[in-house]
Amino acid sequence: MNRSASAATTAPEGIAEPGLDGIPRQRERGPGAVVPEPVHEASAAPGALPAPGGVAAHLRRPRPWRLLPTPTGTPFTFGFAAILAVTSFLTSYADPSLISALHRYSSTDVAHLAQEPLLVLVASALWIAGGIASPYAIGFLLVLTALERRIGALRAAGVFLLGHVVATLATEVPVGLSVLAGHLPHSSLHRLDYGISFGVAASVGALAGLFRPWLRWLVLAGFGGMLIDDLIAFADPMTNWGHLLALSLGVATWPLVRRWRLPA
Repeated sequence: MNRSASAATTAPEGIAEPGLDGIPRQRERGPGAVVPEPVHEASAAPGALPAPGGVAAHLRRPRPWRLLPTPTGTPFTFGFAAILAVTSFLTSYADPSLISALHRYSSTDVAHLAQEPLLVLVASALWIAGGIASPYAIGFLLVLTALERRIGALRAAGVFLLGHVVATLATEVPVGLSVLAGHLPHSSLHRLDYGISFGVAASVGALAGLFRPWLRWLVLAGFGGMLIDDLIAFADPMTNWGHLLALSLGVATWPLVRRWRLPA
């Protein structure tokens, strides 16, 4: 008589037969059967891998590369940054007279807004005032990447365009009205105005709404303080007021961006 046949005649009720020599028998999950308790991670053997969904699964390693845009993770920011890199390269190495003409044709001054509003609103956002080393260029990469990872590409683009378009119109329309009223000279209609700063300011305001309270107010105080300092300097008051307005527009989107927030 072999071993398995012998075990079948002697096994108590509710206990399964052993499959291989040296492996202990286990109780079946029948009525009245006792199910062995699971082994906790703390009592697992040293060096054993934690079970999926355990404490270790919730611990995430820092991923600094997520601070920068990628083609798949942040397509809007990545594509826009590539365009800005090209225009910045042209600004640095192309003929200065050509760049000056392109800046004039891309300017969102009153004269161009009255003639081709959609064209200049788009074209003006393809240049970085101050070049690739501008604080707004760095802010664009970090802020738009973080915002897009949290709310998605189309919504991040919408926040950027909201700040860019509304702040531009809010600063240029009063200039046109002042010229009509005779308070400003006719030359004010051809004011040079281009860049990404309004869109970045709105994105900073929107992103702050997704932070913890202490970080939220720290960001707003730091960035808003910088804008107020620029306004006090009175070097370009119309643009400075536009930055503060764009930041306020970003703050006004908090109910939306919090609703749009993607799962981590």
